[in-house]
Amino acid sequence: MPLTFTLDPLVTPELRDGILDLWTDVTNAGGAVGFVPPVTREDIRPALVRQLVSMAEERSRLLVGHDEEGRVAATAFLTFNTHHLMTHWLWLYTVMVHPRHQGKGHGRDLLAAAERSARTIDGIEAVRLTCRGGLGLERFYASCGYKEVGRVPDAIRVAPGDDRDDVVMLLPLT
Repeated sequence: MPLTFTLDPLVTPELRDGILDLWTDVTNAGGAVGFVPPVTREDIRPALVRQLVSMAEERSRLLVGHDEEGRVAATAFLTFNTHHLMTHWLWLYTVMVHPRHQGKGHGRDLLAAAERSARTIDGIEAVRLTCRGGLGLERFYASCGYKEVGRVPDAIRVAPGDDRDDVVMLLPLT
């Protein structure tokens, strides 16, 4: 069953908790979403609060995908650039699909929904994201139309002796 995507949903306690559970489960399954496993909900909560504040300040927008049972199954944050010379593109952050939905094409669906959402925002000409090297993520994003435009070697330290590249990807919308 396909996910149902909503841009800018009302943030209820249930949605907040669903995102917190999703982020925790994705991290603990090895997903590269800003943390290294093992994590608890309380480890993730400050990062989620920062995202919610950004949304309240209209600096970012939330895209959420629900599964057929109404559970939060996927998310991405579309974050505006604050530099006045770079307001024509936005960042895509915390792109994640719940592990129970992996392999069903929902990651592609999420990226397509993010692209459609970005295209509805006046003045946005491109979407930019970064991903952790060493996991094949850049190949996945490339298969969805993103192009690698930069790479910082060993910029992400996931553990002592385990440094990964920070890969910058771009999706032109024009």
